[in-house]
Amino acid sequence: MADVQEGLVVSHLGKGIAVEYDNQIILCHPRRKLDTVAVGDRVEFSQTAPDQGSIESILPRQSLLSRPSRNNKTRPVAANISHVYVVFAVEPNCDFLLIDQYLALCENLSIEAVLVHNKVDIPGSDSLQIDLGYYQSLGYSLHQVSAKKGIGIDGLKADLGQHTSIFTGQSGVGKSSLTNALLPDKDIKTNTVSETTRHGRHTTTAATLYHLPSGGDLIDSPGVAIFGLANTPPVQLAWGYREFQPLLEQCRFHNCQHVNDKGCRIRAMAEENSLFNRRYQRYLKLLDKLPKARF
Repeated sequence: MADVQEGLVVSHLGKGIAVEYDNQIILCHPRRKLDTVAVGDRVEFSQTAPDQGSIESILPRQSLLSRPSRNNKTRPVAANISHVYVVFAVEPNCDFLLIDQYLALCENLSIEAVLVHNKVDIPGSDSLQIDLGYYQSLGYSLHQVSAKKGIGIDGLKADLGQHTSIFTGQSGVGKSSLTNALLPDKDIKTNTVSETTRHGRHTTTAATLYHLPSGGDLIDSPGVAIFGLANTPPVQLAWGYREFQPLLEQCRFHNCQHVNDKGCRIRAMAEENSLFNRRYQRYLKLLDKLPKARF
């Protein structure tokens, strides 16, 4: 067997996987028994030709984001992410339930979540400030930006320069516009990968990892707006709410589900604080989506 090298998975091209090694791209295919390889994975591969290889193993992951797939299963989207940037705007209507879902998932995966309010130049954006202030009080960082007007982009670049990150958010909030503002030569880079692997007819079918000019890596995953909570136990969903965490041990019963349970400290807090209550009501909606299970 050829010598094994370590590389970084930067995209999927057709049925092949583009692995970056020593400033070049190697088109690889995984061994049959290997788990699904995700963009961002560090892998061991053996070269079978100057620009082709075979992935032998996936190195241990620091994190993994997955999306819902067929038959109630999940499919990996991106690996070794340290930060998820949750993008939203006043248009389309801001989906705070989806934002809470992202934040809860990140909290449980020990991935840092950062809020990105895009399209701040659009009238009506001020209407979000009360809720955004509440998120900030919980310790979440917030970027107020406009990809169209270039507002706040320099600050976002500086933040992204420290991490391996991914943008997520509902369709239409401007994730692609932000990516294009950060990567003006994005199409050139994508085409270069295809040409290098001699698969120019293929386009990326999932995520693609880009090295940002200002530092850091950004995984662009077009069309993937939702990372599922399907494998999240109810007790972990509650832990995903930062303001719930110090209250969990104050509930009367250790298996409190924070719905109609007697002596529930979280529900009592919701009755006392309107902003807390908004998040609590969204928690109940997310809880209802989970497979029915006891704590």
